[in-house]
Amino acid sequence: MFEQLKEILVGKLQVPADLITMAATPEAIELDSLAVVELSLVLDKELGIKISDDTLAEAGTVGDIVRLMEEQGAAL
Repeated sequence: MFEQLKEILVGKLQVPADLITMAATPEAIELDSLAVVELSLVLDKELGIKISDDTLAEAGTVGDIVRLMEEQGAAL
């Protein structure tokens, strides 16, 4: 899931790949509120993973987002 998230962040949201680690905070990778909404939409459209932008905004690290993706993906 980390690699899928990284591809989305780099390809769709123009986040520099070298900033993306499991421990990186949304602020560290320059993920603002608009980018969080866009990420929520892309996860749903491309991976069928529904995570609200509010839930994504509460994630403290990229690792937390990956965990949310895994939980939602397993629920499919």
